[in-house]
Amino acid sequence: MKHILSTLILAALTTLPAFAGGKKEADGLVYYLPKTAVRVHVLVEKSVTTPGQLNEYSDLYFKTAAPQVTTTDYRIVGVTFSTTAMRDESQRHVIGIDKKHTVLSVDCDANGVLRAINTKAPAAKEEEPFRPAPKAKPFNPRDYMSQDILAAANQPKMAQLVAQEIYDVRDSRNLLSRGEADFMPKDGEQLRLMYEQLNRQERALMQLFQGTTTVDTTEYVVTLVPEKKAQRVMAFRFSKKFGLSTTDDLSGEPYYVDIAEENVTAEPPVVHEMAKKLKDELQLAVCLPGKIHLTLSNNDKKIARYEMWAAQFGKIEMLNGALFGKKLTSKILLDSATGAVTELTTEPLE
Repeated sequence: MKHILSTLILAALTTLPAFAGGKKEADGLVYYLPKTAVRVHVLVEKSVTTPGQLNEYSDLYFKTAAPQVTTTDYRIVGVTFSTTAMRDESQRHVIGIDKKHTVLSVDCDANGVLRAINTKAPAAKEEEPFRPAPKAKPFNPRDYMSQDILAAANQPKMAQLVAQEIYDVRDSRNLLSRGEADFMPKDGEQLRLMYEQLNRQERALMQLFQGTTTVDTTEYVVTLVPEKKAQRVMAFRFSKKFGLSTTDDLSGEPYYVDIAEENVTAEPPVVHEMAKKLKDELQLAVCLPGKIHLTLSNNDKKIARYEMWAAQFGKIEMLNGALFGKKLTSKILLDSATGAVTELTTEPLE
């Protein structure tokens, strides 16, 4: 199961119009450059412990305390990260469409963020949904009860008979391990099967005293948009009794994301030598993202760290319009999450 919580740093997530390609205006096609967002994938394990039918006799027969009430506990068992994008409203650009230039198509995502020019961007990879491990079939203690136990007139008598049965199972296992059982197995595989059967019987009957615990794991996804002005931001809250919650739910302890710049900017794309010598009024804005690292922590205890490229921590690069002029034509693919050029191919027209 997956839950998605969206928390935007210094920004509000609003409903955005869809763009099949570049939105047409009188001057050309509109596109946006992205702001890079990070998704924090938090795996939360929920454990529910239910008391056993004979829990009050556990201390008497096994000198072990048993749960008396149903309890629910949560713990974080894993944290991973991934990147995505939202459009940067401050980075709205228009690329001209005219007879002087060979801009034939502009491919944008649903939010208008530029993905490709003069080619089609490959379909975005969908994140694999989290699938918890299949649960083991629970034991049914009645399947391992003798006729005397099932016919017990009251709980004290049942507790006595079940405890005796458990001790008999343990004795049988000990005799097997010492090679003193009346019916010893013929080979190792048969011995293993006999051990498994005795272990299952003991665990099933012990449930009547110690109760049962069921475990479920859920993936929560918290979306953050790092900003230069915010060096530390609360991502979510977490409680061992209530699980993961939003930042305004004071039932849990806060978990923070610390944002640190590495002062590294991606290299600009390599441009065809001929384009460097030509001048053109058409310019194409792309991103040179900056590198940052994020640290998720709780009470100064570091939980996880992640390095990423983010458009808003880099700078804008204006590509020479001669790449799409009378002498050259180009195809460009971009990383829609960072705005960086991932592929630039140029061909002479003459």
